[in-house]
Amino acid sequence: MDYDCIVIGGGHAGIEASLAVSRMGFKCLLITQNPDRIGILSCNPAVGGLSKGNMVREVDALGGEIGKLIDKTMIQFRILNRSRGPAVQAPRAQADKMAYQAAARSALEAQAGLNIMMDTVVDFLTGETSGAQGIPCVQGVVTGRGHKISSRTVILAAGTFMEGKIFIGEYEAPEGRLGEAAALGLGQNLRRRGFPVGRLKTGTPARVDASSIDFSAMEKQDGDEPEHFSYDEDLKSAVFLPQVPCWATFTNLETHDIIRKNISRSPLYGGKITGTGARYCPSVEDKVMRFPNRDRHHVFIEPEGLYTNEVYLNGLSCSLPEDVQADFIHSVRGLEKAIIVRPAYAVEYDYLDPLDLYPSLESKRLSGFFSAGQTNGSSGYEEAAAQGLMAGINAVLKMRGEAPFVLGRAEAYIGVLVDDLTTQGTKEPYRMFTSRAEHRLVLRHDTADTRLLPKARELGLINDTRWERFQKKLEGLEAIQELLKEKKVSLPFESEELPVRIPELSSWPKEWLERVCLDMKYAGYIEKEKRTAAKFGKLDAVKISPDTDYSSVLGLSSEAKEKLKAVRPITLGQAARIPGIRQGDIAILMMLSKKQ
Repeated sequence: MDYDCIVIGGGHAGIEASLAVSRMGFKCLLITQNPDRIGILSCNPAVGGLSKGNMVREVDALGGEIGKLIDKTMIQFRILNRSRGPAVQAPRAQADKMAYQAAARSALEAQAGLNIMMDTVVDFLTGETSGAQGIPCVQGVVTGRGHKISSRTVILAAGTFMEGKIFIGEYEAPEGRLGEAAALGLGQNLRRRGFPVGRLKTGTPARVDASSIDFSAMEKQDGDEPEHFSYDEDLKSAVFLPQVPCWATFTNLETHDIIRKNISRSPLYGGKITGTGARYCPSVEDKVMRFPNRDRHHVFIEPEGLYTNEVYLNGLSCSLPEDVQADFIHSVRGLEKAIIVRPAYAVEYDYLDPLDLYPSLESKRLSGFFSAGQTNGSSGYEEAAAQGLMAGINAVLKMRGEAPFVLGRAEAYIGVLVDDLTTQGTKEPYRMFTSRAEHRLVLRHDTADTRLLPKARELGLINDTRWERFQKKLEGLEAIQELLKEKKVSLPFESEELPVRIPELSSWPKEWLERVCLDMKYAGYIEKEKRTAAKFGKLDAVKISPDTDYSSVLGLSSEAKEKLKAVRPITLGQAARIPGIRQGDIAILMMLSKKQ
């Protein structure tokens, strides 16, 4: 074999997947259409947010890279929902786009056992394998320039590039990003091989020159004091980049009138775009048409980086023609004279139905083939990074002949993400929300290391130095808690008060004090969530063979048989989470699992 693993795509999923494989001691090749675009923040140059910031910290705790990359390149930091409960708070940061790309590429190039190649993958090399179903196994890839490269596993992380097409009014082109050619051929060959391939749509707003904006007509939004996403202490001595503000303004009735008058020129409404877009992140034409009673919508002016005057018009994503874009942008207060550097556009692309994947993110129809990121129907850098890391880990475990690494819904937002995709599937771009997690109080962003770092250590993704520091942190957290109990500190209390009330705590890091305070304040609720999680965890401990012939199982309804065939769950818990599966069906599956 030329390589142990080939990763297709240099976005956030591809970065984490290739680093995980090589860090676990296996030889990896990352194939990307343009190495200069590795790690590009295609849409908003921001990382984190509600539930997303939690996933960034989870990826970091598991030995991933995205937390380190944003720490090195952030130019504004905020804790969202600070006024609300800890279960729904999360960090978010704007990044310097070019600095982020440079840091991402540097991380890949510095990694031993990892090579980068510029080309386009158009097909797979396959061979037969043994097994109950006799499915083929992946043996490498075929590239657009005719290379045949062998490997034991392959991870697909193509983002929006697989058969991608962009739309700007009447203009359309086979591109995955504006000015960048789509990856043509692979989507067609996946269809030919019987993979369930669909079409999704996303979009991005225009970028304008900041020097042409009247910021005096807008509301200034300064960030908070910068904090680290990564738990790695080696980064915490580094100086943050200069911090810059964001700005807020609104659309108005004139804006909406311009959009309505030109709606027939939108490919979204003219029928050119057939892919499904995201309901939770609609384009501006969607917002105007779907909410006719709203007289304004938020527009956030967010920086692209310290290196440029370009700014991102968050809230004005669209696919309207450029002349219409100019008209409605100029109707917004503060943007009357805005100079458009890059137009907004929509992009439609192929994705694989994630129901065709096991919870390990391995394909059910091609052994050794894994898929991650937007290729699985998700959206967002954080969701992509999380899946890339999990796919990389599981590709290695597959090669070792070991059981896959699957996180439970009570263990991580990553577990919720993967379970939702592989159990329920998606017909629109999937985005993580705190509301998707039943156990969000135990999945706080400040607890990711205690939840997941020991697992990363077992996988070989945490070095001795970081592990020793983590052990000292655990000892420190325990010491703080014991001291608070000894002093009989009454609730409620705030961590800032503690060094004043209890001088012995003044030497401990502020974040440790906050962590213990929250754990003690919400101890009753946390314990309740843990009991509930343990109850459902018993179902996840009951294994079901993925090769089960459900058509021959007596007592199951026709609907249950159809859905179980589609998902092919590997545990009783996963089966119970399939929409439409009844309690009676679970009882039958329980008896079946005992027989198996």
